[in-house]
Order: sequence, then C-alpha cells, then structure tokens
Amino acid sequence: MDNTSTSDIVIINGNSHPDLANMVAERMGLKNGGCSVFHKSNRETIVEISDSVRGKDIYIIQTGTKDANNNIMELLIMAYACKTSSARSIVGVIPYLPYSKQCKMRKRGCIVSKLLAKMMCTSGLTHIITMDLHQKEIQGFFDIPVDNLRASPFLLQYIQESIPDYRNSVIVARNPGVAKKANSYAERLRLGLAVIHGEQKEAESDEVDGRYSPPPTSSSRQRTTSVSVGVPEHPVKVKPPLTIVGDVNGRIAIMVDDLIDDVESFVAAAEMLKDNGACRIYVLATHGLLSSDAPRLLEESVIDEVVVTNTIPHEIQKLQCNKIKTIDISILIAEAIRRIHNKESMSYLFRNVTLED
Repeated sequence: MDNTSTSDIVIINGNSHPDLANMVAERMGLKNGGCSVFHKSNRETIVEISDSVRGKDIYIIQTGTKDANNNIMELLIMAYACKTSSARSIVGVIPYLPYSKQCKMRKRGCIVSKLLAKMMCTSGLTHIITMDLHQKEIQGFFDIPVDNLRASPFLLQYIQESIPDYRNSVIVARNPGVAKKANSYAERLRLGLAVIHGEQKEAESDEVDGRYSPPPTSSSRQRTTSVSVGVPEHPVKVKPPLTIVGDVNGRIAIMVDDLIDDVESFVAAAEMLKDNGACRIYVLATHGLLSSDAPRLLEESVIDEVVVTNTIPHEIQKLQCNKIKTIDISILIAEAIRRIHNKESMSYLFRNVTLED
C-alpha cells in the first residue's frame, strides 16, 4: 500500500460502518478525513466536511445496514457536498448495496435498484466499488463504472484453513437459485455438490386484484374458430416436496450464499441436512445482515458455525450468538482503492473468479 500518493486522496465515511472505514484507511496509511454526519431533532441529515476536498479524489465508505434509508441519504448528501466543493472525483465504496434484492419487477411495484442507481449518479458519484451484488446485472443500472468485488477467495480460504477435514465436505445450495454459486465453490475445492429442491421461496402475495380479472368474452359470432374460449390460463405451479439432490450422509455440509438476513430458510435447510445424516453444518455468506431474531434462531439451531465478512457491522449479533464468525475484507477494499487511484488495472483482483461467484 506504500505506492499510494496520499496528497490528493481523501477517505470519508458516514455512520453505517466507521470501523471498516478506519481499517481501510489504516491499511492505506491514511488518516480518515474530517467529515461529521449527524441528524437533527426532526431526523434531517446534516453533513459537515472540515477538510478541503477541492481537486482531490474522494472515497466515501458507506455500506448498507438495517437502517438502509438513512445510510442512503447520508451517502447521497456526502457525495453532493463533495461535488459542490469541487472534488475531482467521488468514488462510492458501498460493500453491501441496499435494495439490491429489489432488482426485479414485482406485481405493481418497481425496480428499486434502478431508482437507487439513478439517485447515486445524480448526487455526483463518479465510480462505485461494491461487493457480491445480489444480481450482477444491477451494474447495468448505473451510468458510471461499477467494480463488483468478490469475497469468494476469502471464504474459500476459510474453508481450507479453518474447517477440519474439509475434504469430507459437500457444498450445499439451499435452493436451486444458489446452485450456480455453490457449484463454483465445489469445483474450485474439488468437492461434491448437493441442492435442496422444493424449498418454499419468498412467494408473492396470492391476493386477488384487478390483474387477475378475466378478459371479457365476446358474444358476437366470429368467422374464426378458436380451439379454446378466451385467453388460456397459466397452469398453477405446484412445488415438489422438500428433497435433497445429492449425498450428505456422514459429510460436512457447507451452505453458501451472498446474503444471510432472515435465517428461517437456513435453519429449515440445516434441519433437513441433519435429518439426512450431515455430521456438521456450516453457513458461509458475504453479507451478514442478520435482522430481527436471527442471532437467537441461529444459536438454537443445529447449525454449527455461521461465517460472514465484515461488509456489514454485526458486533451486537455476535454477542447474542457465539456461532457467528467474521472474515475481514478491508484489505481487498484498500487494494481496490489504491488501484483505482493509481489508475492500475483491476483485473488482478478478479483472477480465477468465475461469473457464478
């Protein structure tokens, strides 16, 4: 990190994860820039930047937490404050991008990730550094460059160094949607793969609204003969019973995912793995949001260990659950900042990384 020119680089952060910002600044041999972010009594966000940012490269470290809306507003206001203060470039370092799961159209909702991308571009951000987006296509929502870093090398290293007898493991996808990521891990570790099929996903509401009203039928005679009357209905999707495709009997089961938030599905999958003979069960994820009663449910579950990175602060959750372990990824973020600032290639950080990660 000693090749970084520190004269025109400033690292600032909001209130979401100051510990990560301090670790990144320390790894780069820099002092965290003077930026105060606080809230008035009416909950408005106030940003005060004490140091001059004119003509400098600004890196704003702000991740998403359970207080996502405040995290976003702090980031936008900090970026706009730097823009109006004539900063040369403003890079948003967002290890966990909020609203990344809302990247598809749901009924009469909207694609919130697209809206958030527009807001970030408008606020003055010129570059985004993030990690393990829920869907990689989210990068296309932005009109500025996006570097989607991967935490898989850290998680793979943890499996090899910290899980005893990991050669007797099997990588498990808790639903078919995670199968590609799980297969990528299994291939690089040369381990077997198991997929839990038929798990109940986050289903859309089945309430009846105007979209399900049948089209009107015409009573007038038609010259064209139709095989069926009206618009044909879609067949109802019937989910198969919960089954495991693959052998986990007597093996160490390692479930991988990008985010662990509500843990009910992980706990249910772990119980099924245990019933099928798994001797130990690990859960590895990049982002550990761990909302609501997640620490308590994990502590009471058959899961032996939950491993997440420090993209999101979870110190309180670790006090409530002794099974949660943390991997530090600040060195990866610091190296990405250094390379961008020195106009070096980022491809080194993506070596041996597959598209499925």
